[in-house]
Amino acid sequence: MMQESRVRVVFMGTPEFSVPSLEGLVHDGYEIAAVYTQPDRPAGRSREVVLSPVKKAALEHGIPVYQPARLRDPEEMQSLAGLEPEVIVVAAFGQILPRSVLDIPRYGCLNVHPSLLPRYRGATPVPAAILNGDRETGVTIMLMDAGLDTGPVLSQIVVDILPDDTTGTLSERLAQAGARLLTETLPLWIDGSLKPNAQDDSKATVTASIKKEDGEIDWSMPAGVISRRVRAFEPWPGSYTHWQGKVVKIIEAVSLPDIGDGEAGKVFQLGPGMPALVGVRTGEGILGLLTVQLEGKRPLPADEFMRGQRSFVGSLLGR
Repeated sequence: MMQESRVRVVFMGTPEFSVPSLEGLVHDGYEIAAVYTQPDRPAGRSREVVLSPVKKAALEHGIPVYQPARLRDPEEMQSLAGLEPEVIVVAAFGQILPRSVLDIPRYGCLNVHPSLLPRYRGATPVPAAILNGDRETGVTIMLMDAGLDTGPVLSQIVVDILPDDTTGTLSERLAQAGARLLTETLPLWIDGSLKPNAQDDSKATVTASIKKEDGEIDWSMPAGVISRRVRAFEPWPGSYTHWQGKVVKIIEAVSLPDIGDGEAGKVFQLGPGMPALVGVRTGEGILGLLTVQLEGKRPLPADEFMRGQRSFVGSLLGR
């Protein structure tokens, strides 16, 4: 039996990003005392209750699941302490851990954070990296303190951002990289081989929350900015505009140089040999549309959408 398999772990996570880290701990033989995840919530048009990806994974492995609405409630903290975890591993749990929780495990609380801290602290580091046009990001394993992603760093790994990466595709690669880094880091931390390094607060940036309305496209922005927003807001909240009183989602797009003059938001057909066949004028440059979706319909390649909606070309998008 491996040395680390005798370490008792409580895992905290909620979305798909968290699952590879949990699976890695299970694979390496750690004793998972419990999994903490956000309460089940209704989702979709049917408002059916949906289990979090982490809860599904925990149940598949027969791991007890706890779903407190507020971890800082005294009875919840007492229940957590009763599990006697030696280390708590957190990966996108969705709640801030109070000092009383951080002090429970002997090896502290480790966080799998999808950025190269101190850059992009906070809840939206993956879209932030795409929005800013970064060519690389990464994952940090951090020893948690009472601040927002301010604790000392144990290890980091760099992950390239591909030109067509969305928040969805980049998050998948970061999740896998984070799981590998976690399973490499944890035994070294437990046996005392790793020393935490304090973050340089002077280099810190904090990410802003993203709201549904952030997805509405402002066609006065440069095409390069809009194209990054399309990638950063996929899959949520999505990038959208209005056409003939209906919502049109822009799922894939490409930034192109200016071609002639015209009003921002004007749709026109691009010539042969271009990366896209349909373009929209912006405040600077052209946004070439690749995949779009009219509300209530399935996503379509932009040229196919254009053939079915003849009045689309020549129209003005936006409210």
